Amino acid sequence: MIATRRLQRSFADGFIAEEIGDLWEPWMRHADQALRDDQLLEIVQQELSKRFKKSRTRGRPGTTAEIVVRMLLLKHMRGWSFEDVTREVRANLVYREFTGIGAGKVPDDKTMGRLARQLGPEAIEKLHRRTVEIAVANKVIEGRKMRVDTTVVETNIHYPTDSTLMGDGVRVLTRVMKKVAAEAGEAGAKFRDRSRSVKRRLLEIVYAARNKSEKGQQKMKAAYGKLLETTSRVVGQAKKFSAALSHKAGQGGGAVLQKAKKQLDEMIPRLQQVMKQARARVLHGNTRSENKILSVFEPDTEVIRKGKASKPTEFGKMVKIQEAENQIVIHCEVFDQRPSDSDLLTPSIEKHKELLNRVPDLATADAGFFSSANEAAAKELGVRRVAVPSRSTKSEKRKKEQKARWFKDAQKWRTGCEGRISVLKRRHGLNRSRYKGTEGMKRWVGLGVIADNMINIGLHLTANE
Repeated sequence: MIATRRLQRSFADGFIAEEIGDLWEPWMRHADQALRDDQLLEIVQQELSKRFKKSRTRGRPGTTAEIVVRMLLLKHMRGWSFEDVTREVRANLVYREFTGIGAGKVPDDKTMGRLARQLGPEAIEKLHRRTVEIAVANKVIEGRKMRVDTTVVETNIHYPTDSTLMGDGVRVLTRVMKKVAAEAGEAGAKFRDRSRSVKRRLLEIVYAARNKSEKGQQKMKAAYGKLLETTSRVVGQAKKFSAALSHKAGQGGGAVLQKAKKQLDEMIPRLQQVMKQARARVLHGNTRSENKILSVFEPDTEVIRKGKASKPTEFGKMVKIQEAENQIVIHCEVFDQRPSDSDLLTPSIEKHKELLNRVPDLATADAGFFSSANEAAAKELGVRRVAVPSRSTKSEKRKKEQKARWFKDAQKWRTGCEGRISVLKRRHGLNRSRYKGTEGMKRWVGLGVIADNMINIGLHLTANE
């Protein structure tokens, strides 16, 4: 049974609350009040209740919605792993009180991982929207200002090369086929382990890549040819195993074999795509293959170049961060395909109006968001001042406007968005998503942003006491 919160407190809970009353961080009191919101907990309870039929009203008492959301937010507030947050809450009385666990049992890390996966992107978006409503109700934001910027959140992958991607794919296929052979013999297809041969080819490529001469490049091309041949044989063998497992599934194969078939069917086309792009690049010199895969584990990863000197190429997803006053992020979005920054200004203003029921008086962004059409659309929506610089303008009137006091002040305020992104990355882990898949990325970014908003709501209300 999934409840919203613990209904019965014990004597030990009261003792803990009394003993640590003066040890709370200043912002935690206000964040604690915000997290008592019934609508917020109702969203989490509805999602957790979808795990099993009638789990909302029947069965043993499970982890309450309040404990789940507080544990997850504390995890992202501190930048911890599931193991870290479980250990720290068990050992710290302040965290026990903040998460609502008190003297009760702390959920273990595996339980928290399973419960976290129940919160999909739609539920995270609802939680974020409710957090913004709480900020508005507490008069933390009014919606007079808006600033927006984009950043890259990297997926949790190693630096992609065609050879290492083939090595990853072969390793996975070999491991799955070994499990199948142990469970059901050779499943009608003879198994041969070629992993040692692949490792040798990978080492040959590494050594050859160090030699930039023509002779070294020829050696590397030859090593790639051998690697492609061996990988092709592994893929062919995996196809035979998959076909044999299809026959066994028709005869009522076990859960282990069904899972193995699913893994094979997922990995085979990914590895075939890696082989295709490797042939195109190494053997034919074509570096622009369609549907390029950068990881066999995170196939949706994109190559993104934002012109940073320290990191010119990043591998992940583009994320939009949109703020109002007092450093509150009112909207964040993980894009399935990277858009142009210039396409995001008008939708951001419309989203601001939707969330805060008013158009901002001031909208500002960096030069990547500029276009004459954007500026005209923003003013048509009712924005009085649009401070988006144009670096290539030749208009004297435009140059004069960009030197005006209000424009310079707006751009100074806009730079705070860079600081907010830096905090999200350093404190809340948005530099790299540790959750799997696109849905995991959206959950990671959403929870990190909500955690940061809760801290800023608490800090603002504490400063105004």
